[in-house]
Amino acid sequence: MKQPFIAGIIALAVSYLLTPFVRKLAIHKGAVDDPTRDDRRVHTEPIPRWGGLAIYAGILVSVVATFLISGQPLKPYVLGILLISGVLMLAGALDDLYQYKAKIQAGILFLAGVAIQFFYQNPADWKLSRVHIYGFEMPFTGQYIWLAWAAIPLTAIYIFVVTKTMDTIDGIDGLTAGIATIAGSTLTLIAVFGAQPRVAILAAAVAGASLGFLRHNYNPAKIFMGTGGAYVLGFTLACLSVVGTLKTAAAAAIFMPLLIFGLPLIDAMNVVIRRIKNKVPITQADKRHMHHELLARGLSQRQTVWVLYIAAAVLCTAGLLVIRVFGAK
Repeated sequence: MKQPFIAGIIALAVSYLLTPFVRKLAIHKGAVDDPTRDDRRVHTEPIPRWGGLAIYAGILVSVVATFLISGQPLKPYVLGILLISGVLMLAGALDDLYQYKAKIQAGILFLAGVAIQFFYQNPADWKLSRVHIYGFEMPFTGQYIWLAWAAIPLTAIYIFVVTKTMDTIDGIDGLTAGIATIAGSTLTLIAVFGAQPRVAILAAAVAGASLGFLRHNYNPAKIFMGTGGAYVLGFTLACLSVVGTLKTAAAAAIFMPLLIFGLPLIDAMNVVIRRIKNKVPITQADKRHMHHELLARGLSQRQTVWVLYIAAAVLCTAGLLVIRVFGAK
């Protein structure tokens, strides 16, 4: 746990200290969220965005510094995650300014999910050090399902879904940053249990950077992470879950995403179903998310995020228990 702890502390410090400077930059460049743009927003005053820049910087500095301190070589998939998440950060920052269409955003995320699968050292170790769902073991029966070439689009779709749901749940102060802290901490523990030090370092960096940013994003928020921040967190966590959980407890692998990312996935599924039933486009923004429902029932923003934090923590704890029962692969 020493190296992940160091990574988490470095990421927390960088993110926390850098966020005020990023806030000034966002205001200067006009990257500000206007609450009058639509009726689903719950804040009443313009809030600067681009907080994801501080989150990404925290992750990047932490990972590079921790690997240098430990003397461990950076695996290609680690470099790939850092590189592609940086590209997503840039794309998200531009989206905060220019509001790209949903199809363009989806295309960027899907391409990112495909690209990360080709960062591996050599064909001999691709199963162990590649962000790629090459197959899974059916629970209870022990039958192994080999995905072959279908694994490439399926992995990309999985990464897209997790990344996008982390973005769509970012509707009130501190929610996505808190959920990412919980999910990152859970993946750190799973990686330590499964003897995956690189995954543990990256996951701890995500948790630390999210927590450092949360200090500025907690209600009343001084800054939002923006699309880029949600993309960085969602993409990185999705990739780490592929390497760190789907290849750790084989019999439990199929359930792990539903536990670690259960809250944003359930929220997204509920919203999509309700939009379809009401015959509106699934990309149309509205107030059908869980946090909107809780606010409508009279809870404050702080009460709402804590209800959802607890729900996420319960699901993640269940994931840890599953890993404990089924053991490392």
